[in-house]
Amino acid sequence: MTYYPEASPIVDGAWLEERLDNTAVKVIEVCSDADDNIYRSGHIPGAIRFFWKDLCWHESDRQFVTPAELAERLGAAGIEDSDRLVLYGDPVQYGTYAFWALTMAGHRQLKLLDGGRKKWIADGRPMSAEIPVPAPVHHAPLTGDASMRVGRDDVLAHLGKPDRLLLDVRSPEEYSGKRVMEYGQFDHGAERVGRIPGAKHLYFRELLNDDDSFKPAPELKAALDAAGADPASAGEIVCYCRLSHRATLAWTVMTFILEYEGVKIYDGSWTEWGSIVGFPVER
Repeated sequence: MTYYPEASPIVDGAWLEERLDNTAVKVIEVCSDADDNIYRSGHIPGAIRFFWKDLCWHESDRQFVTPAELAERLGAAGIEDSDRLVLYGDPVQYGTYAFWALTMAGHRQLKLLDGGRKKWIADGRPMSAEIPVPAPVHHAPLTGDASMRVGRDDVLAHLGKPDRLLLDVRSPEEYSGKRVMEYGQFDHGAERVGRIPGAKHLYFRELLNDDDSFKPAPELKAALDAAGADPASAGEIVCYCRLSHRATLAWTVMTFILEYEGVKIYDGSWTEWGSIVGFPVER
């Protein structure tokens, strides 16, 4: 069983199932696919569906949702600023990605369901095909904090410096330069293959059990230590992957299970870095 520190926002299925009838607990399923067929076939009772970009990004720009935009979106979905909002992913990394984005945008009562949709179903917990129709409410303005995010110029400026460790959580094939994308029929997502120079590697699946829940804390720490991601010796840790979804799993583990301070994500990740003219690549 995964250990969560007392103050951790990560919750398990039992915690959420006990609160499904609590009107102050709202649930969002964050989906990787714009098509809603999977959600319509069954979801956690009462859960509202969002395609990940519609929740986490600006309407047109490759930029994250602002505090003002998030307040408007959540209010339209019937979620007030005082509600405890539980996010879960399909697949799991879309839940942690939304959790990270909404943390930056400032929703105060934010929770993350361990294991996402996959573990909830594996545990035999209740599902529903009923589609909620929430009444819009007022969601008070938020205050954001983007201190856990870094950009490409910041990453470039710190290359080779001993006070920062870059952690690449992509697949071994992506890290070694054999592929740009972990899976799928088409191998796309950047103009070049390889990794950011000096980046250490830890495949994100090493942090998860087969049911997509987080592994026990001692196992998580051992995996990160083996990759060199020990803040006592590595200094500041910055995670990346292809588009930063998988990187948010590592950020969540280090920040809310192992309680490391100052962990950040380079959200442009390989999609951006691997296409920039003049930026160095290692293979």
